[in-house]
Amino acid sequence: MYSMRRILLLVLAALAVRAGAQQLPQLTQYQFNDYVVNPAVAGSRPFFELRSAHRYQWVGIQDAPRTFTFSGSTPVGDKMGVGGYIFTDIVGPTRRTGVQFSYAYHLKLTQDIKLSLAVSAGLLQFLIDGSKIQFHDPGDPIMDNQLRGDLLPDAKFGFYLYSPKFWFGATAPQLLQNKVYFLDENAATLSRMEDHYYVMGGYRFQLGEDWRVEPSFLMKYTSPVPLKLDLTATLRYKEAFWIGAGFRTNDAYSAMVGYWLKQTFQFGYSYDIVSSNLKNYSSGTHEVMLAITIGRTPAAPMVAVPSK
Repeated sequence: MYSMRRILLLVLAALAVRAGAQQLPQLTQYQFNDYVVNPAVAGSRPFFELRSAHRYQWVGIQDAPRTFTFSGSTPVGDKMGVGGYIFTDIVGPTRRTGVQFSYAYHLKLTQDIKLSLAVSAGLLQFLIDGSKIQFHDPGDPIMDNQLRGDLLPDAKFGFYLYSPKFWFGATAPQLLQNKVYFLDENAATLSRMEDHYYVMGGYRFQLGEDWRVEPSFLMKYTSPVPLKLDLTATLRYKEAFWIGAGFRTNDAYSAMVGYWLKQTFQFGYSYDIVSSNLKNYSSGTHEVMLAITIGRTPAAPMVAVPSK
């Protein structure tokens, strides 16, 4: 019976770590949570910011993914930035929780263009909650009600090239590629923290004094699944109000709206319309973004602007 329990845990562990081949949070409003994607963003904007994202995916499907992130970043002088974030990703009986802290150094390439290089380090925890797993035979002793998991170190590297008109960057999370053991280190495991590669970018088109259009993209790749691409366009008014629309390959269409109150409180909401076969079972995905920015004045733009 113990061998059966071990086999079951190995299968569940593989599903927990490899589900969808995405082991890190997925966000529709990635351009407002860009630091979570790339630690090199820290310090690229001239103010301190706290941001959170609350994502409820595939509403209507039991045990569908739920994601929470909370991040903070700030410049330190003219050439550095620091930050940190935590996230929790819950899918049925499995949960992934991570925390990281980062340091970024900004190099001035031209009068308007800077390059930021960053490293971050932290911990990732993978858990399976046996109490949330039900079997056909309630008395089956194969699985107990315990929490089983592993706590592992993690590291990330990223770069970010930016100016008042454009941004482009890439990051490589989970550099250590640790194996995940849900029983003990002497047992076999099918689970590993897989390589992830993210590339992001966008451009700002000014439409007069008050309006601006910002197309952006986020590419995500992890073996063995095909490349996933987010394409988004937002229309902004006076650095205060925005609306947007997006598309994620083989997944969903999205619409978003947001407001920045008194240069301090920021709110954003997005709704994903499922385009995959899950559309027959789900009413969509809701995501809420909340932020506080401290030290920004009306003259200080929200976009990343190199210091003179």
